[in-house]
Amino acid sequence: QVQLVESGGGLVQAGNSLRLSCAASGSIFSINAMGWYRQAPGKQRELVATIPSGGSTNYADSVKGRFTISRDNAKNTVYLQMNGLKPEDTAVYYCNVDLRRSDHLIYHYWGQGTQVTVSS
Repeated sequence: QVQLVESGGGLVQAGNSLRLSCAASGSIFSINAMGWYRQAPGKQRELVATIPSGGSTNYADSVKGRFTISRDNAKNTVYLQMNGLKPEDTAVYYCNVDLRRSDHLIYHYWGQGTQVTVSS
């Protein structure tokens, strides 16, 4: 089974920064697209940023210019650098990875979620 382990969430004041990490491990042959989603209480999960292999990064309008998604293929890890955090960014952040397993089947996996809380 493939596992995604997230870290880097926390409690910060508005204007500060956090860096989220999501490391994939297990029976992985290769990783395709990676991304971050978030879900605030009472709201639907929304796309934050994606970074497909060989493609351009893309971001939700609400985070453009503040967040940066990146990946380290050698470590099977995706990052989300979050600068200029706002209270509206408060949510549980989930990483998502599309990958090819060692059995060569493609699967879509979710991390366990990491809480980001931004105080005003």
